[in-house]
Amino acid sequence: MRSLNILGIKVSCVNFQQAMLQIEKFIHSQKPHQVITLNPEFVITAQKDKEFKEIINKGDLVVPDGIGIVWASRLMGTPLKERVTGVELVWSLSKLASQKGYSIFFLGGGKGVAKQTAINLQKRYPELKVAGTESGSPYDPTLIPKISSKKPTILFVAFGHPKQEKWIFKYKNRLGIPVMIGVGGAFDFISQRVKRAPVWIQKIGLEWFYRLVKQPSRWKRQLSLIQFAFLIIKESTIIFVSRAIKKFFKKPRR
Repeated sequence: MRSLNILGIKVSCVNFQQAMLQIEKFIHSQKPHQVITLNPEFVITAQKDKEFKEIINKGDLVVPDGIGIVWASRLMGTPLKERVTGVELVWSLSKLASQKGYSIFFLGGGKGVAKQTAINLQKRYPELKVAGTESGSPYDPTLIPKISSKKPTILFVAFGHPKQEKWIFKYKNRLGIPVMIGVGGAFDFISQRVKRAPVWIQKIGLEWFYRLVKQPSRWKRQLSLIQFAFLIIKESTIIFVSRAIKKFFKKPRR
């Protein structure tokens, strides 16, 4: 699978349909796989956290969740086609699971959020098999036997980054679940604990701004977007100049 490097972080060159097809291949293989939903915050965190950076780069599928990742790919000359968001993956994989008989375990979120997420998904997809729900904590040692005993096909983990990615990486082989995905705030949206931006706002790439207006307490997190933008502009400028120099020296001399 082709991938792109953004500030030392791997991101898979896939659109939504391709991501879904790859995940279904993971399911058929019956081997454990980690899917990472990459956004600019992940990239900035990874600049300081080497363990997290290594985990992302070892991910079996790293999808471009944030619009900033898509914009960065365009600036760097290798454009990604579209966002592949964690919340849309949860909806679409739940639909697929209801059609194919796969089971899903929902882990994380605030108290009762995982359960409400499963309830809301089953309202839309009545045939969906819910293996279990747990609010839980990444530090709870009883989670592993609880989840393992249910033998789910897919595990959604909503501990927030980088906890969810580190937790999945640590227990991936012990759990043996074909598809494990850190989905961040997806449960909040699906459970309707938090209202998601209207579709038109999502399409123009301003979902982050909508969330900031609705949740002003997120302003500190948005600082990472500014840092990300600065680093991308710097990196893309270096790439542009480097390519221009190479092109200049490749010109035939008269």
